[in-house]
Amino acid sequence: VQPVETGGGWVQPGGSLRLSCTESGLTFSSRHMSWVRQAPEKPLLWVAGVSPDGSKIAYADFVKGRFTMSRDSARNTLYLQMTDLEPEDTAKYYCTSGDRFIATKRPPRGMGTQVTVSS
Repeated sequence: VQPVETGGGWVQPGGSLRLSCTESGLTFSSRHMSWVRQAPEKPLLWVAGVSPDGSKIAYADFVKGRFTMSRDSARNTLYLQMTDLEPEDTAKYYCTSGDRFIATKRPPRGMGTQVTVSS
């Protein structure tokens, strides 16, 4: 069982996308969960994360103010609302367990969803 990320696509700079992630074999509210991303030839980067109880959500500086992470525990689904997208945001996005210090220490288990920002 692995997470399933959806919602990616192509948008012009300044556009918006909403990513979703769900997994049947893992209860997201039982652990830290994060969104990470990887551009071609670049390392995996932590983007945002939520604490198990949902009280703390943190963001990488390069997305702060533009991206919003949320979690629907009833649906066991994570979301990443992305606005004011920039070409530099082009990457494959994954959800993964772990906080900002752990989430990038191992390859993501899911297939990810591709986000392409270009004019």
